[in-house]
Amino acid sequence: MQRILSPMKKAIKEFQLIEEGDRIGIGVSGGKDSMVLLKALKLYQQFSPINFELEAFTIDLGFEGFDTESIKNYCESLDVPFNLKETHIKKVVFDIRKEKNPCSLCANMRRGALNSHLKDKGFNKLALGHHSDDAIETLFLSMLYEGRLRTLPPKSFLTRKEIYVIRPFIYLYEEEITKAVNRENIPISKNPCYVDKETKREEIRILLNSIYSEIPGSRKRIFRALQNKDELRLLLN
Repeated sequence: MQRILSPMKKAIKEFQLIEEGDRIGIGVSGGKDSMVLLKALKLYQQFSPINFELEAFTIDLGFEGFDTESIKNYCESLDVPFNLKETHIKKVVFDIRKEKNPCSLCANMRRGALNSHLKDKGFNKLALGHHSDDAIETLFLSMLYEGRLRTLPPKSFLTRKEIYVIRPFIYLYEEEITKAVNRENIPISKNPCYVDKETKREEIRILLNSIYSEIPGSRKRIFRALQNKDELRLLLN
């Protein structure tokens, strides 16, 4: 796990993601990113000089076949308390409203349920498994579909819930997370979403992979550009 822990520790230190006395809830969907984050933060908690609490929070959207038991079992194996919130988000988005482009509404409702669950239990930080590739994809989604420059910050504050959202994997690329799953035999829960692989984000991912293939090194240069705030301010002015 050292290949995961080193970039994660760098992000935690650089952006002050974890502080003394934090109560951190990990948003665990069962996918590779959140399951690796779960293990990485548990390992970090064991050797970190900072004292903080750690629990896992899973939102059941109501899709048939969502395997929450494997998530619960993995949490128990790591000695991380597991919290499950059952919702009717799938029913609202797909059955009642029958959204043609459901991802945005589904994501907003899922985030709302997750934030509320953490707030109700007195947690002050939410850790998500977003990585460098997610940040780049979000930038291109924002530019091409919204006409603005926006991406995923390492740390942000939700004023309505008074919760910080932290992204300890911001310096990691997806391929390293995938390798960690295989090396560490980390269980992954199958995604039962109806529109998985048919989203705008998937289209952007295909576009970016084409760019990366045509222009070697472009992935790292795009991410480096995201970090250069001075150049970004000049561009916007």
